[in-house]
Amino acid sequence: MKASAQIIGLPIISIADGAQIGTVKSLVINPEKGSIDFLTIEQDDVQLSLKAIPFKKVVGIGEFAVTVETGHDVIDLSEIPIANQLVNKQIRIKNTKAITRKGQLLGEASEFFIDEETGEIIGIALHLENREAVLPATEVLTYGKDILVVHDEAKQSLLDDPVQLLKAESGQLVAEMDEDGLSAQMDAMAENAENVEALHTLREKQVALLAGKRLTKDVYDADGRLLLAAGTTLREEDVRKAQEAGPGVIVDVSMNVEA
Repeated sequence: MKASAQIIGLPIISIADGAQIGTVKSLVINPEKGSIDFLTIEQDDVQLSLKAIPFKKVVGIGEFAVTVETGHDVIDLSEIPIANQLVNKQIRIKNTKAITRKGQLLGEASEFFIDEETGEIIGIALHLENREAVLPATEVLTYGKDILVVHDEAKQSLLDDPVQLLKAESGQLVAEMDEDGLSAQMDAMAENAENVEALHTLREKQVALLAGKRLTKDVYDADGRLLLAAGTTLREEDVRKAQEAGPGVIVDVSMNVEA
């Protein structure tokens, strides 16, 4: 789970060539699906049109960067009518008022949270009259340009902490696991098998690209321990060690090498 503020402004890194292709400018909301469908991009060069990455092309969203497989995943929104329509709707969540179907003010949205794997919006932080609370996205009926319309009973579903969204979502999945749910889980397992193969292929490309290049800065693991020192000429085992240390580490290596 990520808050929108944790994503906007992150560098976007192409894994294939270890290059930054821009930064996240905004999150494009699909109001019908209740999801983030595109990330718009801020680039250093002059942009004649708005560029974006479909969320389904995102490999990962970490603390350091958003990663995609290649720079070719960037699209021109003017060439994709559906994407352009979503941008023009200008749907936002922050600073909108949450109002029930019967017109009662629940609160004002200050942040929202998404599943970084799927792009699904899973909750909204609300500023109430006397406290802060989190509303599960299942209580939202309509995402509008200026207003969020929620169920009349939404107040009873308010949570004290965003972490509770994950617990609530997990409990709901268990409760809804019927025959259809089991079938969907089987399909997901098959898809994961394909993803594992794709990940293996991607990792081998990283090894081929980075092995033999010289590291220009010290690289540390997630615990702050020195993993690879500046000046190291990367061997195959060094690249694999960085891969095992996590996505943020291999991205750090990719961005700080020279031939």
